[in-house]
Amino acid sequence: MTPSPHRTVRTGADPTSPSTAPLRFGYGTNGLADLRLDDALTLLADLGYDGVGLTLDHMHLDPLAPDLAARTGKVARRLQALGLGVTVETGARYVLDPRRKHGPSLLDPDPEDRARRVDLLIRAVRVAADLGAHAVHCFSGITPAGTDEDTAWKRLAEAFAPVLDAATRAGVSLAVEPEPGHLLSSLADFHHLRRALGDPAALGLTLDIGHCQCLEPLSPADCVRAAAPWLRHVQIEDMRRGVHEHLPFGDGEIDFPPVLEALAATGYQALTVVELPRHSHAGPHFAEQSLQFLHRAARATPNGHEGRIS
Repeated sequence: MTPSPHRTVRTGADPTSPSTAPLRFGYGTNGLADLRLDDALTLLADLGYDGVGLTLDHMHLDPLAPDLAARTGKVARRLQALGLGVTVETGARYVLDPRRKHGPSLLDPDPEDRARRVDLLIRAVRVAADLGAHAVHCFSGITPAGTDEDTAWKRLAEAFAPVLDAATRAGVSLAVEPEPGHLLSSLADFHHLRRALGDPAALGLTLDIGHCQCLEPLSPADCVRAAAPWLRHVQIEDMRRGVHEHLPFGDGEIDFPPVLEALAATGYQALTVVELPRHSHAGPHFAEQSLQFLHRAARATPNGHEGRIS
């Protein structure tokens, strides 16, 4: 299937603007969990999205099922036909353990459990390389009960080492996300890990704009500017201060035009992916509404940063 006739044309950077890149919007498949993957990709293409945040899960490109390479190749061809970019996300809730949300993690006391998460991330790197994805998103996990902080950081650094090796060989960035409640929960924690690992080139940052509103001391726009040198993936949704709840745009407290202006000014060229995992029950509705909101917010910036011409 070719892209729908109403899809619009991506613009280049305006040489008169301080920005070096237009914004490119995507939507996360974890917010379209009730749709088949091909139906989800077709929907996003028809709505006019630039790409997709593809969560590897049992319903969407299962990373543990047989013939992963062949299935990945099929998805890669579909993405190309639809003109969609992609970032690979690894936040599936129960893909490794049907009874433990996000378990096992890179911090588990059992080294065999940690190895299962490492294997998933290495598989994700291979999938990302085969899809032509810009980055693989990941996170640290919650510090297990009875584990002291020094031990947790040591486990995290050791677990990341083989994943970073795989990412370096594949030419894919690993984009770790500060997640509220996790060991690595803030921008300061990201820098702690980066320094502990010797500042590897393959290690970048996933910046979730809602998380910035939730817990960072800086405003979301200032977080974007502070994170710019390490930015490899962006997730976006609304949120309220101190409450880790992903909200549809307009239901939280974030002023989005300054955030989008800051993103464009950094020259960030990868996807900015809407992250509404708890809204899959009405995923097509929220996908449509979210893109309309982001286009309005982008037009409201001083330089009108949008990735497509309407």
